[in-house]
Amino acid sequence: MRKHMLFAASAAGLFMASAASAEVAFTAGTDLNLRSGPGGNYEVLGVIPAAQPVMIDGCLAESNWCQVNYDGKTGWAASDYLTVAGVPAADAGVVVLSQRPADVEVKTVTYTDASDQAASAAAGAAAGATAGAMLGGPPGAMIGLILGNATGAAVAEPTTEVVTYVEQNPVEPMLLDGEIVVGAGIPAEVTLAPVPESEFSYLYLNGQPVIVSNTDRTIVKIIR
Repeated sequence: MRKHMLFAASAAGLFMASAASAEVAFTAGTDLNLRSGPGGNYEVLGVIPAAQPVMIDGCLAESNWCQVNYDGKTGWAASDYLTVAGVPAADAGVVVLSQRPADVEVKTVTYTDASDQAASAAAGAAAGATAGAMLGGPPGAMIGLILGNATGAAVAEPTTEVVTYVEQNPVEPMLLDGEIVVGAGIPAEVTLAPVPESEFSYLYLNGQPVIVSNTDRTIVKIIR
């Protein structure tokens, strides 16, 4: 049995400004996995589409994972990719939940995870420590890349033939101690499997096939 400290939160009450209260909204900054637990190797329950509102039930104190509710389904999402509106800091740009302002008052509560998968997730994260550092860099930089892709040049979409090849030719999986998102970059030291006669390569991360552009080594598609 494992206990976590949770930040008590709700769409109306997570952020409490000291001067005046403001309505706070939470959305997904990109298409974001909704998982059964707070870790990259927990089962994917669904996907929160980019820009869609979510309810925040609470966030772990020791990691960047939050329990959320989207479209009536409760699960876990990485707070590095949940954006916040309705706080003064957001007026100048995007604020991600994991980098909320220091003056925000947040109540803490205890959350108990008694599932067997919690231990499995911890063991898997340790075993995949090298891969976990793969998408390195501060969360804010990754968010900037993701949102930049959304507003910048269009990213090439892999063809059906490319997707089929990736699905039919699995490679040894790697574990990322976090969440995988479209727009994140893959460092040069990580070996990718090429897709013949195409501009793409691929790898398997956290149980999901991921297609990468050969041009800039960014993730262009997650096969869910």
